[in-house]
Amino acid sequence: MGFLAASAAVVASALANAMAPPPPPDITRWCADNIVFDERSPMPGPFNIERFAFLREIHEVLSPEHPCREVTIRGSAQWGKTVSIIQPTIGAWHEYTPLDSLIVHPTASAATEWVDNKWMPMRRQAPGLREIFGTGARGDQRDNKFNQETLDRNGSIKVASAGSPADLTGTSRRLVIMDDLAKFEMTDKGDPEALAVSRASGFEDAKIVRVSTSMIKDTCRITRAFLRSDQRFFHVPCPHCGHRAPLTWENFRQNLDPERLTAACFSCEACGCAIEHKHKLEIVARGAWVAHNPNGDHPGFHLWRAYAPQRDWASIAVEYAQVMGWSRIEARSETEDAVRSRVEAETEQTFWNDVLGLPYDQATDAPDWEALRDRAENAAGDAAALPVGVVPAQGVILAAGVDCQDDRLEVSLVAFGRNRQRWTVDHRVIPFHIGDEDGRAALNALLRQNWRTELGLELPIDMLAIDGGTYTDDVWSWARAHPWNRVIIVKGSSSQNGPVLAPMKFERRRDGKAKRRQKRAFMLNVSQLKGDFYTWLGKEDPAERGYCRFAVGLGDEYYRQITSEKRVLHRQRSGVVTSSWDLVEPTRRNECLDCMNYAEAAARRKGWTSMTDDQWDRLEAERGAPAKEPQPDLFDSTVAAVGEAPAPRGGRRLSEILNG
Repeated sequence: MGFLAASAAVVASALANAMAPPPPPDITRWCADNIVFDERSPMPGPFNIERFAFLREIHEVLSPEHPCREVTIRGSAQWGKTVSIIQPTIGAWHEYTPLDSLIVHPTASAATEWVDNKWMPMRRQAPGLREIFGTGARGDQRDNKFNQETLDRNGSIKVASAGSPADLTGTSRRLVIMDDLAKFEMTDKGDPEALAVSRASGFEDAKIVRVSTSMIKDTCRITRAFLRSDQRFFHVPCPHCGHRAPLTWENFRQNLDPERLTAACFSCEACGCAIEHKHKLEIVARGAWVAHNPNGDHPGFHLWRAYAPQRDWASIAVEYAQVMGWSRIEARSETEDAVRSRVEAETEQTFWNDVLGLPYDQATDAPDWEALRDRAENAAGDAAALPVGVVPAQGVILAAGVDCQDDRLEVSLVAFGRNRQRWTVDHRVIPFHIGDEDGRAALNALLRQNWRTELGLELPIDMLAIDGGTYTDDVWSWARAHPWNRVIIVKGSSSQNGPVLAPMKFERRRDGKAKRRQKRAFMLNVSQLKGDFYTWLGKEDPAERGYCRFAVGLGDEYYRQITSEKRVLHRQRSGVVTSSWDLVEPTRRNECLDCMNYAEAAARRKGWTSMTDDQWDRLEAERGAPAKEPQPDLFDSTVAAVGEAPAPRGGRRLSEILNG
């Protein structure tokens, strides 16, 4: 016998279900329902929170139901911040409530990269995003690249660039996410971070999320936000005694053995036992976030590569060894271009930022010029000390940097070797303008000249970089007469972030028309070049990575000029700290420092920072050899006797050319 439900009860139940609030948003659940890593991922298959236990609490504070207004996430690169935090937060928020959101990237190219290669692939693959936004193709096309509407038109995503203040004005957004915050640059319209934050000022329940790796200490935006947060670090238990502590770089570093990099591990501060990589999954699954600054004004998280399941601890040790010049380990299966790209990235700052997630403490002041001069001049009795104009007999790239002034050209000749070491060979002043025929003839002679090593081998200049920031047309006119793989044009960039050497998109002629793009024009991050150079100038061990040597007899003025600047910090009205390089004294000149930067740019273009150990070995064998004796002419009456040194050959010094 059946039973009939009362119609009133059915109606009441339906009304209750209709009026019930949606279930609370769960970003971790959203990840499990929507993320499937493909075969290109190091961990293909559905998202598994057990492998990413550190994400649970981050997801909780990012929920629209969590009362905090701001969240800061500072960490190393490549552990899933975009795919496991930023994009799931966007998806869960839009799934939960009608919403307008704003995603800010440091540059327009970074925004395009995110949309094309990260956001749109997930939007097409994840069921939750397809339901909200569609696939973005054909009938579902309701958006352009940087402004995307939901299918029911009750929400939208705006993707903006920090470099374009106009993109950050005229809109109110309840969810604001700033990706790669440390790379945001001040603009003439104000602080892009402050502009982005102001977009959420109209909402009491807004969420402002800052996500980034670190950059330079003292001016790093993400570190500034993290320091005022409650500073949460992920504590894990010792597998032997249960003592809880975070995995720190200091602990890892003290356990590194250069001869056994594959055995890299941590050690327990309580029992002293080794915590090996085989324990990582177990201890991370049992870990918990602990606030180190409980009085902070918002949740802040720091996480670095040691916690990520994608990479083992030995890989961190190998990268550090390569940066410090300890190891010759190379991935033989990699292509040559891949090896060059990887080695190019192996710098101290890149390791500190991308692997450790920490701000890099860059040099702000040069050493005392007199002490630097005395160190070079007092080395005259050392076998490694060389007179002006003589190149070391090692595997080196011989590069020149040229600075253009009103009445002269200044030229530094620098030899760049393995392990980031360099030797200043000579610095000369050509008393002509770049537009004068005499000045051009002198530079042409410089490129034709051969330079002798200490063993007598003759070497040409491999690459010359000339300043194109002033007298641009004259510089281009001269440079075009030489191949782009021998002469490049460089111009200092005002940016303190970004690559050291980046191709210049175009130059303009006097009539305003764009010149054809060539492979010879580059923008320089001179701020990083100066900071790194001053860091290396402070090294005192000749065997140390980055050690700088100088020819004997360069003169006091040379040392005064290469140490002529210091980095000065400026606090903006918004509270953001920026920096600039200023002269130590108004009377100091800095042409020698500029020439050093340009010479380094030339060396980098020639492969100084990307050459493998095998390539350095080949260059060492080629350029570290003594000069071959010239083949005598049978009819030459001046043939040298056996055992007699051959007469010197080669091009004349530039001073002889200029003096006729």
